[in-house]
Amino acid sequence: MKYYLIAELEITDQSWVADYIKNVTGMVERHGGRYLARTPKVERIEGKRTSAGIFVIVEWPSKEAAIAFYESEEYRPYRQKRIAGARNEFFLVAGEDIARAAQAAG
Repeated sequence: MKYYLIAELEITDQSWVADYIKNVTGMVERHGGRYLARTPKVERIEGKRTSAGIFVIVEWPSKEAAIAFYESEEYRPYRQKRIAGARNEFFLVAGEDIARAAQAAG
């Protein structure tokens, strides 16, 4: 089952960003991930929560692939710099539709 990383970042220190983009993009792809969105163009259509500056969506072939990348030694130094230089919210979302599953069972 596919999984999606949904990340919200508010960058507080720009010093890590160029190196992160240059190196992590290929790293994600080599681990089976595919960027679907990396953008500051986010429009709230409902709710009151303040949006972060940048939204990122990465499609992974599986939960295991996503976790393996996130916890890899190769990614670790970039993750640490990102954590130090931004406020981050990361979510791993299963690519499933529970409403469809409920309809099939009913």
